[in-house]
Amino acid sequence: MSNDTIINKVEQSGLITINLEDFYPEGERKVIDIREQLVEDVLLREKSFREYISTTDWSTYQDCYVAVYCSVDAVIPHWAYMLVASAFEPCAGLVFFGNAEALECKLFEDVIDKMDVQSYQDARIIIKGCSDKPVPAAAYFYLTAKLRPIAKSIMFGEPCSTVPVFKKK
Repeated sequence: MSNDTIINKVEQSGLITINLEDFYPEGERKVIDIREQLVEDVLLREKSFREYISTTDWSTYQDCYVAVYCSVDAVIPHWAYMLVASAFEPCAGLVFFGNAEALECKLFEDVIDKMDVQSYQDARIIIKGCSDKPVPAAAYFYLTAKLRPIAKSIMFGEPCSTVPVFKKK
């Protein structure tokens, strides 16, 4: 006697899968490297930098997430970063001090900070490991830290193959 009914044991297990890709902040990312304004990769001249600020079309950054940093080890006066931030204020969605990777971490940190996690109280959670969108390792870190106080267990991976991360005693 055969049983033709397929039973989805994963569905019956009560596991909740969270895919960080679903929380990916949509929007164009852009990066400004102050290095491009330096003389011989070491010197920033105020007059030419102010000219750069006044002649740049900042509207091309409208609603973008923008990372501002310097890729070389040069002494950049604080006022230079202040001028860039001031120029972006009316148009950019978010201006971040750091490189592109740090910007992604910041975007996910903001999303995870705003998450209402009460529905995960005493839940068995799998944080999905694969995604088509770029999800930084920091996002997994932030989400685990946010869920740890309330979850019954946290695992990483796919329902068919998980790595245990935390289990409430």
